[in-house]
Amino acid sequence: MTERLPVGPPVVASSPCGLPGGRSLEGRTVRLDRPDAARDVGPLFDATHGADADPGQWTYMAYGPFESPEAMRAVMARLVEGSQDPQWWLVRELASDAPVGMAAFMNLVPAHRRLELGHIWYIPAAQRTAVNTETVYLMLRESFDRLGYRRVEWKCDALNARSMKAAVRLGFGFEGTFRQHCIVKGRNRDTAWFAMLDTDWPKIRENFEAVLYDPACRESLTALNAPYVAVPPGG
Repeated sequence: MTERLPVGPPVVASSPCGLPGGRSLEGRTVRLDRPDAARDVGPLFDATHGADADPGQWTYMAYGPFESPEAMRAVMARLVEGSQDPQWWLVRELASDAPVGMAAFMNLVPAHRRLELGHIWYIPAAQRTAVNTETVYLMLRESFDRLGYRRVEWKCDALNARSMKAAVRLGFGFEGTFRQHCIVKGRNRDTAWFAMLDTDWPKIRENFEAVLYDPACRESLTALNAPYVAVPPGG
């Protein structure tokens, strides 16, 4: 008699997902639009390369800092325009109608219903505000609620403490470190791997919406999500 080996449970919704895009994503604080390098790079360059620039802005990115707006525009045009993976989005602050950052859906695998959020960066004035919280909320809502993805990933340099802390705050659970994963700017990168599943999302969505939209909420998103996420060792 042939021994029956263990297998995973059936996936009810096993057809491929659709791709994100095709419409802007708008909340109360931000709107995500498809970027235009010629239109958007000027103010982004000024805010990330001036006297008030964040000295760590580009440390863990595969690009930047840039010598001039023209240099940044050329790189952004090459990376962004026409690219479907990563699929880039401009983050625009609604109150000022000004561009304040970038984000992307990437590593899209519709057949297995997984994708990654990445290339996320903001001008210094938008950091540690509601901008990132609502940007990620809108992207997660698009991924899970509209498109039906099962898994959304977050990856960063394992030395990037700020990004790792953000992942946990936003509800992504730590899954491990891929050693010698890639080479970035001529240096080794070990990559910290985080993910959120569709089964995690309903409670985490509730936490996002409490922090973003409920004036009576006094808890931080970190505290609300803490019971639901695994943290890196020492985190």
